[in-house]
Amino acid sequence: MKTAIYKSILKKQEQGRKQFAVLIDPDKPSQPGLLEKAEEAGVDLFLVGGSIITNGSLDACIASIKKRTSVPVALFPGNGLQLSSKADGLLFLSVISGRNPEMLIGKHVVAAPFVKKSGLEVIPTGYVLIESGKQTAVSYMSNTVPIPHDKDDIAMCTAMAGEMLGLRLIYLEAGSGAINPVSASMIRKVSENISVPLIVGGGIRSAAQAEETCMAGADIVVVGNALEKDPGLMKKIGAVITRFKKKQKQA
Repeated sequence: MKTAIYKSILKKQEQGRKQFAVLIDPDKPSQPGLLEKAEEAGVDLFLVGGSIITNGSLDACIASIKKRTSVPVALFPGNGLQLSSKADGLLFLSVISGRNPEMLIGKHVVAAPFVKKSGLEVIPTGYVLIESGKQTAVSYMSNTVPIPHDKDDIAMCTAMAGEMLGLRLIYLEAGSGAINPVSASMIRKVSENISVPLIVGGGIRSAAQAEETCMAGADIVVVGNALEKDPGLMKKIGAVITRFKKKQKQA
């Protein structure tokens, strides 16, 4: 089984280097020039997927990304239909914050034969939904209740359990278009109590928020919707994360 993406994530985590992932929705064409500027901005990983795909072509979207940049592409599937062997890897998401068995293991059973044959690098990921001020598409589509925004201990224990079950990444998600991003106190609480890499996304709309997320303990910061509205934000966030890497090296 391939391990290139995960090995890279682990290596950067061990070096204290923060990472920048860009979420691409196949239903929404990227802004002109956005993908070409990814390497210059220091993007480490593209995540491709969404809660539901109605118009976009997953294969075509991945092909476009890979044609225009050498940044690795990992699937971020909202359901079992969002699978493609064209990607480099797959975040095999288990919604451990909810109690819907289909999102914990059911959909995975159906997808397993395709994933096995695809040759994709499979990264088991504990997906933890956090309440963000409104119901998001991911909470609706997954039929799960997110962890309350201020319940840091519940998020911490959920993440710890996910790691103990063998999940290799923990992803704290406020959801697409979130009003409130995951709080710094929750990120810090989770980060201090797990050893696997921590991904944080949802509601990050500025370089300052990205920096706060890194400072709180996130290993990977994910930005999606905000870049659709302001493509220039990618360079600003990339610069912040690069400066943060330098701070870590100096420390």
